[in-house]
Amino acid sequence: MAIRKIVKVPDPILKEKAKKVTKFNERLHKLLDDMAETMYDAPGVGLAAPQVGISKRVIVLDDGNGLIEAVNPELSDREGEEISPPEGCLSIPGLLGDVRRARRVRVKALDRNGNPFEIEAEGYLARIFQHEVDHLDGVLFTDIADRVFKPTEEGE
Repeated sequence: MAIRKIVKVPDPILKEKAKKVTKFNERLHKLLDDMAETMYDAPGVGLAAPQVGISKRVIVLDDGNGLIEAVNPELSDREGEEISPPEGCLSIPGLLGDVRRARRVRVKALDRNGNPFEIEAEGYLARIFQHEVDHLDGVLFTDIADRVFKPTEEGE
């Protein structure tokens, strides 16, 4: 495993739609392993392959309940709406944003071996999934936030 360099704005890969994964092999496994190590080292709660310079539909995330790897994830059945807490991004250091997200989503994806799985995600986990899948579509939180701001020492 290796820690990869996290791509920052304005790198153009962050605005591209990532390509679907068709090969489930050792290269994909290494990418997933490296992405998890990079995310934990950052530290972050989610990371999409474009954030490490790879245009593939691959994300890793951990809301505190363990690592989830998702290949070619698709979101559906969005329910509810919330804005909280402010979102940040490893590719956009120094900024936070108030982003409207669904409170609950269904996630359909493939694991590292190409096996399908589904997750009903709520709250924080749903927010992380939506943020990371946005990366795969070339959408940054700053593109869709109601408000973007720099954090202050008062804890805003």
